[in-house]
Amino acid sequence: MIRRTLILFLVGLIFLGCQRVSRPQGPLDPHAQAQRLGRGVNLGNALEAPEEGEWGMTLEEEFFVLIGEAGFDTIRVPIRWSAHALEESPYTIDEDFFARVDWVIEHAHAQDLNVVINMHHYDEIFEDPDTHGERFIEMWKQIATRYKDRPDTLYFEPLNEPHGNLDANRWNILFADTVAAIREIDAYHTLVAGGADWNGIDGLAAFDPPAGESNLIGTFHFYEPYLFTHQGAEWGGPEVQTLGIVWPGPPETKVEIADATRKVEWARTWLIRYNGSPSDSNPAGPKEIGSLLDRAAAWSEERNIPLWMGEFGAYSTADMPSRVRWTTFVREEAEGRGFSWSYWEFGAGFGVYDRDLRRWNEALLTALIPE
Repeated sequence: MIRRTLILFLVGLIFLGCQRVSRPQGPLDPHAQAQRLGRGVNLGNALEAPEEGEWGMTLEEEFFVLIGEAGFDTIRVPIRWSAHALEESPYTIDEDFFARVDWVIEHAHAQDLNVVINMHHYDEIFEDPDTHGERFIEMWKQIATRYKDRPDTLYFEPLNEPHGNLDANRWNILFADTVAAIREIDAYHTLVAGGADWNGIDGLAAFDPPAGESNLIGTFHFYEPYLFTHQGAEWGGPEVQTLGIVWPGPPETKVEIADATRKVEWARTWLIRYNGSPSDSNPAGPKEIGSLLDRAAAWSEERNIPLWMGEFGAYSTADMPSRVRWTTFVREEAEGRGFSWSYWEFGAGFGVYDRDLRRWNEALLTALIPE
């Protein structure tokens, strides 16, 4: 009797395992798929670095457990595939790197987390899209082939933040060609994509997905006001060198504009308005954020394409109370418009988790996942 029970138990485990890795049964409803994404977090600064660990972040099994237990629904995984593929045809992706991505997907799914994998920091394609278009598509054909039988809790995001010479027109053409190539291999998994101009809300207006693609979630990234969210960012330009910008504006004491920032006309003008405008017209006020998100919602309704706010966050150089207020407000406003979202990011410069202290930044976590 005990032996028979054990056999039945093992058969059940095998069945559940097969269910987890089985090909999703289409067609999928992108609106339901978008809602399923819920509340997410980006595993930034890891697999999109030139080599994992080079930017100080190496993924650990514990992270997936923490993220699931905290109440997140989704992880977005930025991945620099281009650093791990041959530069010449057939553009083969390194098997060891593929195995590492497998490991991420499997640990996320073990915690019942949805997974969005993207192509991140393919800088060469932004410089020369005509030369790199073939390589881009061939890499996605390999990715689709490897993951076509994974459950529908895996999503494909072809390219992070198109910009530079990959303008709106070129991106629309490349995206259509990429979708066609993926769909020849995988007709099931949900795609996630946004417009050129760094996936900003302004880029949505010129984003023209192929008419025949019915399993698509639109995406946009939100870092407004930029001079607040990116103040002091080491990789930023002179416009972000002014510190002490609080949210919302205006500040009790006027912010001193850094000499480097004064030389950037739009930033200087913005900070003058920030220092002097009342709250209802301040460029760092709630009204400005609501107006921008309304534009995104209007695009979504007009196109009947659900939207996902794939990145938003404020850098650690900003004061924590302002970061918490901004994060809470943006999250609430996004959810009020029906947008799922993914915070940028888990454990680096914008991090909701402090890896040095091995604990959550509780105020930020509560801003994202209210108790």
